[in-house]
Amino acid sequence: MPSPAPHDRLPLAFGGDYNPEQWPQEVWEEDVRLMREAGVTAVSLGVFSWARLEPRPGEYDWEWLDKVIGLLHTAGISVNLGTPTVVPPAWFYRAHPDALPVTREGVRLAFGSRGAICHSNPDYRAAATTITRVLAERYGNHPAVVLWHVHNEYGAPVLACYCDVCAAAFRDWLRERHDTLDALNQAWGTAFWGQQYGDWEEITPPRATPSVCNPTQQLDYHRFADAQARANFVAERDILHRLSPGVPVTTNFMVAPSQGQTVDYWAWAKEVDLVTNDHYLMTDGRRTHVNLALAADLTRSVAGGGPWLLLEHATSGVNWQPYNPAKRPGEMARNSLGHVARGSEGAMFFQWRQSQSGAEKFHTAMLANSGTENRGWREVTDLGRRIAGLADLRGTRTRGDVAMVWSWDSWWAQSLEWRPSQDLDARERLDAFYEALYDRHLTVDFLPPTGLGDLDPSRYPLLVVPQLYSAPVGVGADLERYVSRGGTLLVSFFSGIVDENDTLHAGAYPGALRDVLGLTVEEFDPLLPGETVSVRGADGSSYTADLWSEVVLPGAGCETVAVFADGRTAGGAALTRHAVGSGAAWYLATRLTGADLAAVVDLALADAGITPVDLPRDVELVVREGESGTFRFAVNHTGGEVKVVLPDGGWAAVPAGGVEVFRDPR
Repeated sequence: MPSPAPHDRLPLAFGGDYNPEQWPQEVWEEDVRLMREAGVTAVSLGVFSWARLEPRPGEYDWEWLDKVIGLLHTAGISVNLGTPTVVPPAWFYRAHPDALPVTREGVRLAFGSRGAICHSNPDYRAAATTITRVLAERYGNHPAVVLWHVHNEYGAPVLACYCDVCAAAFRDWLRERHDTLDALNQAWGTAFWGQQYGDWEEITPPRATPSVCNPTQQLDYHRFADAQARANFVAERDILHRLSPGVPVTTNFMVAPSQGQTVDYWAWAKEVDLVTNDHYLMTDGRRTHVNLALAADLTRSVAGGGPWLLLEHATSGVNWQPYNPAKRPGEMARNSLGHVARGSEGAMFFQWRQSQSGAEKFHTAMLANSGTENRGWREVTDLGRRIAGLADLRGTRTRGDVAMVWSWDSWWAQSLEWRPSQDLDARERLDAFYEALYDRHLTVDFLPPTGLGDLDPSRYPLLVVPQLYSAPVGVGADLERYVSRGGTLLVSFFSGIVDENDTLHAGAYPGALRDVLGLTVEEFDPLLPGETVSVRGADGSSYTADLWSEVVLPGAGCETVAVFADGRTAGGAALTRHAVGSGAAWYLATRLTGADLAAVVDLALADAGITPVDLPRDVELVVREGESGTFRFAVNHTGGEVKVVLPDGGWAAVPAGGVEVFRDPR
C-alpha cells in the first residue's frame, strides 16, 4: 500500500543513531533523560543489532528492544527502526561462508567488519528477509515506529562480489538486458581482441585479467551489482510495506563522497519512500562547506525537489580519515542548518552516545565519552532548541536558481581504464563548476541526463553540463530543444562521447552534443602533468588551463569567444558560443579552475540574464518556501559579521560563523 508523504508522519527530526546494545541496561534511562534535555525527537535504532536480536538461528531476544522502544515512546521520541541486515551474525557466516564476497582477484573477504555481503547469495537473501519479517511482525504497528531504515549505506564498503553465484546471476541479468548473445556481443564490442561469446555460460564477471578487461563488461557489471543490492532492498521494503502499512521505508544514501562510485541514486530514489542521506566533511584542505552544500542540493534533487532527511553527520571530528580535526565552535550548528536550508527535514547524527570500543570509538557523538560538561553538549542542546523552533518549515521546498546535469552511470563509464588522460575526473569537474555557482550565491538543482527536452528555460535559465562522457542517444536533441526555447547551456570538455554501452557515437566528437554545440572536435590533445596552456579571450581576458586541450572546429553560427594562446593547439577555439533559436550553447574545451573558471561561468550567467546576489564570499543565502511561508537562511562561514538585505529593503546582521533564519511577513 502506498506510504504517506514522509513529512506527514515525521516530526522535524533531531537525534541520531542509538546503539543501546553497546551499553548496560542502567545506562538506557539516563540516555532517554538526556535525549529529552537535548531536544531529541527521533533516533535510529537497531541498525547493527542482528547478533543481539537473533543470537542463535531462529532464536530471538526481544526483551531489550521492547524495553528501549518503550522508554523512547514514553519520552515522546520517535523511532527509525533499522533492519540489521548490513552485518549478519558470526553464526550465519559459519553456516554460509559462501555469503562472504569475493574480490576481482579471487580473494574471499572475511567476517569481522561490516557490509561483507554477496548480494546475489540466496542464503543471505533468505536470512535478511526473515529477520525483516519477524521485526515487522513485532514492531510494525508500534506507535513509536515512524520510519523503517533498511540495511545501512549500500555499497559501503563492498558493492560488487565476483563469486560463481554472482557469475550465474550476472548471466541472468545480461539475458534480461541484452536478450540475445548477438546483441550482447554487439553492445560489448567483443569483435575487438577476439572476445566474442558463443554461449551464455562462457561469460564471467570482469575478474582480474592480464590487460584491460572489456570496458562495457565492467560497466554492465557495476550496473548489475547495483541492481542486486537494490533488489535486496526492495525485498525487505516490500515486507515492511505489507506488515507495517503506512510507515515509510528508507535506506541511507551517500550521494556526494569525493571518491568511490557508490550506486545510482537516481534509480534508488524511485524505490524509497523518503530520501535520506549521510554526509561527513572531507577534511582534505578544500572548503568543506562547499561539498556540504553540493551534497544537500544533490540529495534534494534525487528526492525530486521534495523534503528529505539528513540521517547522519558528525557533531565534530570523524574517525576514519587520515586526519580528523574537530569542528570549530558553531560549526556543528552551521553544518546542520545548512542541510536544513537546502531541504532536509531535520538533522540527525551518528551517533547519540560515543562508543567506548570498536572501530569507531574516536568518532564524535551527541553525548561524548566525557559526559555533558563540555562545549559539544552545550552546542547539541542549543541546536536542539533551534531545530524545534523551525517546525513551521516542514514540507516547504528549497528554491533552486540554476540546474546541473549529473549521471552516476556516466561517472562509472568515464572512470574505467585507458581514457585519453588518467587524470580525467567527472567528480572533479562537478565540484569545480558547483563551487563557481556556489560563489555566485546560486542554489543548484541537479538533473539526470534524461527528459531534458521538457526543461523550462524560465525555470532554469542556465543548465550546466560539467562532464557527461556517456550521453544517451536523445540527449543532444533534448538539449537543443531547451536551448532553442531560450535556455543557456554550458558544456565542459569530454562530454557526449559515448552511448550507454561505452561505444563512440558515430561521427566526429563531441558525438551526441555535436549539433547543439555547433562544432566538431577533430582531435583530443591532453596535457601532461604540470603542463599548462594560456587561453585568451576576444575581450582581452586571459586564463591558465591544464589537463586538457583539443582541436575545435566551430561550425556555422558558432562564435569563438576565446582561443588557445599557446601550446600545440595554439590559435584554436577554447571557448565557443553557438546561438540556437532564442538561446545559446557554450562549450569550454579545456580545464579551468578557480577564478578562471568562475569568469567563464559569469559569461554564461550574463547570457542567461542571471544577476548573482551581492554577498561576501562564503556566505550562503538559501530560500525555502511553501504554504507555511518563506524562510531565508543566511549561513555565514566567515570570521566576521555580515549584513544581509531582506525583501522589504531592510537588512539584518549575521554574526561570524552564525546562521540566521528570516521569515518573510505573510
